Amino acid sequence: MKAFQAIKMVGGALIVLASVSAYAQSSDAAATPAAPMAASSAPSAKSVKAANRALGRKVRNALSKTKGLSVTNITVRARGGAVTLAGTVPEQQQVDLATQAAQGVAGVTSVKNALTIRPVGQ
Repeated sequence: MKAFQAIKMVGGALIVLASVSAYAQSSDAAATPAAPMAASSAPSAKSVKAANRALGRKVRNALSKTKGLSVTNITVRARGGAVTLAGTVPEQQQVDLATQAAQGVAGVTSVKNALTIRPVGQ
């Protein structure tokens, strides 16, 4: 019977010790001013999406201003500076023009060209 009480006492002491240790760790993290700064320095998903949309609009605008390029069937997708061009154009020359125009936009790190050639009327 005494052994059972001793085990209960040691178990209770371990639980109290673990609770105090966990409380001390959580209050240290809250008191450290660097902890909130580290969490806020990473960009939020919302701001990343907004930046991707803005880059996509800049590329789309550059494509629309390129002479000799029909942008009606071109879609632009941007992700972290990587731009993907998809859709159809009537001539091979327009594929090359679209790639060059997209590469010339500030913030674009790479261009993946998935444009296909489809003559007008087909």
